[in-house]
Amino acid sequence: MSGLHIWVGLLCGWLLYAMFLTGTVAYFREEQSQWMRPELPASAGMPDQAAIAQRVADAFGDTPQWTARLPDGRANTVYAFWRERDGGPRRFAEGWLDPATGRAVESRDTLGGEFFYRFHFQFHHLSSFWGRLLAGLAAMFMLVAIISGIITHKKIFVDFFTFRWGKGQRSWLDAHNALSVFGLPFHLMITYTGLITLMAMYMPWGQQAGIRTPAERQALSAQLAAVIPPVRASGEAVPLASVADMVRQAQAHWGGAVAGYVSVSHAGDAAARVSVSRGEAGRLSMSPQYVLFEGATGKQLAAHDSVGAAAETRGVLYGLHLGRFSDSVTRWLYFIVSLAGTAMVGTGLVLWTVKRRQKLMAQAMPSLGLRMVERINVAAIAGLSLAMTAMLWANRLLPADGPGRAGMEVQVFFGVWGVLLLHALLRPVRQAWREQLWLAAAALALLPILNALTTARPLWKSLAQGDWVFAGADMLFLALALLHALLAWRVRRTVS
Repeated sequence: MSGLHIWVGLLCGWLLYAMFLTGTVAYFREEQSQWMRPELPASAGMPDQAAIAQRVADAFGDTPQWTARLPDGRANTVYAFWRERDGGPRRFAEGWLDPATGRAVESRDTLGGEFFYRFHFQFHHLSSFWGRLLAGLAAMFMLVAIISGIITHKKIFVDFFTFRWGKGQRSWLDAHNALSVFGLPFHLMITYTGLITLMAMYMPWGQQAGIRTPAERQALSAQLAAVIPPVRASGEAVPLASVADMVRQAQAHWGGAVAGYVSVSHAGDAAARVSVSRGEAGRLSMSPQYVLFEGATGKQLAAHDSVGAAAETRGVLYGLHLGRFSDSVTRWLYFIVSLAGTAMVGTGLVLWTVKRRQKLMAQAMPSLGLRMVERINVAAIAGLSLAMTAMLWANRLLPADGPGRAGMEVQVFFGVWGVLLLHALLRPVRQAWREQLWLAAAALALLPILNALTTARPLWKSLAQGDWVFAGADMLFLALALLHALLAWRVRRTVS
């Protein structure tokens, strides 16, 4: 069990660290997107979703098919994807719309918090299939590492209350144990539910064997997602009825709950259909609930309010993983415990190198494998923090109206990360740790100053106006800068 715990943790450790850290910040995905689009006004509480849906519908006009995610009090934009009129049956586009007008947002082009959210389980440059498959493999390794770690550390709860500073390997082991026990139920939950979210992709064979006919596949889709039943266009031009009224009817049907998505098919045709899906806020399960309307008249055709026991179990586990049901306090708890999980993986990676270096102290030259792992650890842990911060710097420094701007922000992230890997390979490992951690601390500490110089929303003004997205971001940057500075100060005696 000890050998299994060590090696499954090491083999996927760098991937797991990146997944944990980007997944941690993704709990504030909507707030990140607001911070990265400073030209747009702050979200001011729960908006009038029905009015926003109507503006989007008016802006799309007779676009044959479109879906819009409505703001729910956290987001200040509408995310939408649609089928282009002259792009063929499979040509879709996506973008962010202004809730006040329903048209494309007039702000800098950026992926916002969506980048870190997608990177968490897809790694950006990989295809959707291979990225998610790799993330699933890493999550399986993580689950094995957690269970084997519990079995290995018989005194794990006693060790939680023991921490010895400045003791080298013993200190790293104490830190690893404390961080592991602190969030153990969360770590187990988040790892297992992460596998559940894409279980049909990882293990499709039971589904393929049991569901054979088109009708059975359609019924399964209805269990797992809000899917508008396919209908043929009639060819008779009829404008959409009031989409705002349909959203209000759906909200009344759910007892006043928020709406999530509005989907329209065959807009401008007599056979048009409109589906209004229930939002995720305040609802633990991710199982779909939606109301289907006849687009031409606004008549309610059907309401999908429940799923089977297996689908509901999957929906609850999926909802636990994403945490979108949470209020602000619960979201911060998710963030803090997930950050502890990130540190758990990081201390485990460092502990492996510290233990082996102590065993090899008698040798004139440590093994090549150990030296490579030590240096990759620097880039994977300290370097990732600095690369993520560099992307935020790029968001403020790149020309706001430059072409391909969102892609340039991503290029800065990967470019800086690559340079930091090269730096870690070329520098002595202790100096590499200190230099990258100090750089990350400085970059984070200067972000509020950069924000004050490049936007009209500095920290003092945000605090005075109650703009808690920008004020909270600036204060979090300062707290993280202090954390990285503390690590840089401590690492000079504990690494190598």
